[in-house]
Formats: sequence, C-alpha cells, structure tokens
Amino acid sequence: MTAATTPAGRLLALGRAEATLLRRNRTAMFMALALPLVLVASMRSVLDAAAERTPGLDVNANLVVGSMGVVLLIVVYCNLTSAYTARRSDLVLKRLRTGEATDAEILLGTAVPSIGLALTQCLLLGVGGALLLGLPAPVNPLLLVAGLALTTALLTGLAALSSAVTKTVETAGITTLPLLLVAQLGSGLMLPLESLPDSVANVCRLLPTTPALQLLRIGWFGTDGSGPAEGFAGTWSQGATPLLLAVAWTAVAAWAGRRWFRWEPRR
Repeated sequence: MTAATTPAGRLLALGRAEATLLRRNRTAMFMALALPLVLVASMRSVLDAAAERTPGLDVNANLVVGSMGVVLLIVVYCNLTSAYTARRSDLVLKRLRTGEATDAEILLGTAVPSIGLALTQCLLLGVGGALLLGLPAPVNPLLLVAGLALTTALLTGLAALSSAVTKTVETAGITTLPLLLVAQLGSGLMLPLESLPDSVANVCRLLPTTPALQLLRIGWFGTDGSGPAEGFAGTWSQGATPLLLAVAWTAVAAWAGRRWFRWEPRR
C-alpha cells in the first residue's frame, strides 16, 4: 500500500493542493494574513476603554487571547467557508468524491492549510505576547492546546455548515457575518465577559464559540477573568464546564456540517 492510498496520505495530498490554490488567491491570502492584523490593532483601544469601566481588567491577557480568537475566526471559519463554496462551485468536491477519499477526508483535507496557517499565527501571537508584553508561561498547556484543537474543529464544522447556505464566494462575507459578530462581541474577544453585566455574561458563556475560547485563557492565565487565577491543578476544575460545553458544541457542529453540507453547486 502506497502512502497516497492511506487516509493520512490522502489528507496530505488534498492539503497540498488546497494550499496551492490558497496561495494563488490574493483575496483569500489578504483575508488570512492582513485582515486579522487590522482587527487585532483595533482591539487595544476597545480593551483600554473597557478597562476604564472594569477595574482590574487584564488588558494584555485579553488582547493576546482575543487576538488568537479573531485569527481563528477569520482564517479558519471565514476563509474555509469561502474555500468550500469555491471548490463546490468548480465541481472539485464532486470529482473528489468519485475517488478513494471519504467525505470526511475531503472536508478535512480542504481545511488543512487554513488550520495550519491559523495555528502558526496563534503561535506567533503567543510568542510575541510573551516577549513584548511580558506575559507569563501558560499555567496549563494541556487546556491551552485543548482550546486550540476544539476551536479549530468547531469552526471547521461551522464553516461546512455555513457553506451550505452560501451560494457564491462573493456572498460568503454576508453568510459568515452573523457568527463573526456574535463571536467577537459575545465570546469575550472584543468585549471581555467580565466587563458585561452578570446576566448577559452568563448567557454569552453558553454561545457555541465561547467555551473553547475560554479554555485558551484558562489554560494560559489560570482564570477566565471571573475569579482569581489558579495553579495547574485548580485550572482543571475551573475549565471543566467550558471543556464539556466545547466538546458538546464541537460534536454538534461536526454532525450538522456533515449532515447539511452541499456537494452540488447551488443554483
């Protein structure tokens, strides 16, 4: 059996092909590389304003974790929704289904470049935050990695689901906007949850993207901002509820994405 006929070999082959298409698409590259930086730059002023209303708000911690969340949303969710829609319209996905690759391999293979690019940017943000802002080392790296993994898996499923209602690449910016706004405003990226009224913050913690993103902050800083920082052992109890919710939302997104994904072009 050759490497290309194994699931891993097929995923890598699909990922390389998608990476080539991504590099040739200047709009997609701008969305993946430049747009997150523009939004991250605007976050500082928003967080500084929130800190004036919320004594004790850790601006630097929110800035780095929020920046990672913005990168994941744009590079994985928005970019991948456009990629699925474009490949479907070009009949690429339909042709791939006639080969050895399974449906899951096709969807994951298409997502590999976006996920890899997003995680690389998150790594650079983390290193930059540690060096430039003097942030401490992660308290619980396992929860931090779990948060990254669950966020990318969740957003991949949501991208597949969003592409089902996206007719063309041009309309992807419209169909992805609702989730993008809800995640930025309700998941603690632009507006830290601790700066919101308790009743609103409790509802926001149940949103699909919030639990996985909370794990990033708990894993790095030992707290989600609602209480004092914990050590390695304490973060497991604090992160238990977000972890369970993140797994549940990810499973729902994966099921819904597979269930309603459209392989034929929308007419």
